[in-house]
Amino acid sequence: MGLKEKINEDLKIAMKSGDKLRLETIRSIRALILEFEKSGAGRELNEDEEIKMLSTAAKKRKDSIEQFRNAGREELAKKEESELEILQNYLPKQLSREEIIKEIKNIADRLGTKNKEDFPKLMPQAMIALKGKADGRLVKSIVENILGIN
Repeated sequence: MGLKEKINEDLKIAMKSGDKLRLETIRSIRALILEFEKSGAGRELNEDEEIKMLSTAAKKRKDSIEQFRNAGREELAKKEESELEILQNYLPKQLSREEIIKEIKNIADRLGTKNKEDFPKLMPQAMIALKGKADGRLVKSIVENILGIN
């Protein structure tokens, strides 16, 4: 079942259950899908595009949480956190920090990268391998630590 079908099914369930937050969040995902369909691409979303779309929506929620907390708006931060939880149900399972480190070290060994000059080799490969499974900022931080940057 593709993302569009899953979203439509979950939308019906949320409407029946009366869960307003879930309904609102699923509608926002559905709006992203509809926006893509009307963009003139003339094709269905593929899995990579779905992950990219959902990752972008999750990143926006994370940024909003940080901004709301900095502004002392805890109630809005909590709402964004709840939406983020719902969004993460549609994304691939996020890897733990230890799993990310292990994966990046494996890639670094395979590529033979050892110092900061190798960053342009390692970072793109790490992002491809961890696409949708890890936050890009965390991956960058770990790559920098492994290469001795900082």
